[in-house]
Amino acid sequence: MQQSNTYIIIFTLLMTIFFGTLLSFTRMQLGPIQKVQVEIDTKKKILGAVMEISSLTPDEILSLYDKKMTSMVLDISGNEILSNDGESIIAEEVNIQKNYKINKKARKYPVFMFSEDGSSIDYYIFPMFGNGLWDWISGFIALDKELNKVVGVAFDHKAETPGLGARISSDEIQDRYKGKEIFDAQGNLISIKMLKKENNSELSIHEVDGMSGATITANGLNDMMKNYLDCYLPFILKNKKLEETLISYNE
Repeated sequence: MQQSNTYIIIFTLLMTIFFGTLLSFTRMQLGPIQKVQVEIDTKKKILGAVMEISSLTPDEILSLYDKKMTSMVLDISGNEILSNDGESIIAEEVNIQKNYKINKKARKYPVFMFSEDGSSIDYYIFPMFGNGLWDWISGFIALDKELNKVVGVAFDHKAETPGLGARISSDEIQDRYKGKEIFDAQGNLISIKMLKKENNSELSIHEVDGMSGATITANGLNDMMKNYLDCYLPFILKNKKLEETLISYNE
């Protein structure tokens, strides 16, 4: 009986070491591949907020991103953060989901800039994160160089109801945001509100049609957009003032 127990213990120990080593080796081999896939997915969503990229290959997406995009990381006051504990901060590697779980004053806020010809910024793209009906929702909102009019959005979700809240990731819903404005005539941040129902007869420049049967998802979307635009507001106002100064100078 003693030999039997010893055999079982040794066998279990050897199997644990074997499979542990195998899993560790597999993780090491797949790690770089997974990192590249995450990079492609992130850059695809960022570019997708300002242009049609569905026909592009992963290599074309990465190449286009390198040519058209620049980025930075901000604090809550809209100031650029260049390093953290001596290490350079890369905007594309900031985990928005993890940042969402900490106090907004301590978060890092990436911002991405699109330039068609490399000489000036055409669009500003801001990431967002929030809660839907069942789990998280996220997105990117692209604003024109005046930082007011929406050029495009790219929404995503984890577990919204198919055919209802999950529609936020469809072109049908996302196209509704194009041309809308986040500031009113007095310069106050209004954001953009998704209404409770669809096919509304009148929509303001700050409103879009809702999604039937998905009020909670719509509310989550509204809260997410307003919360993050509030956080980016200091940066937006600084750059709006700079843009207005440049326009006046050129005139």
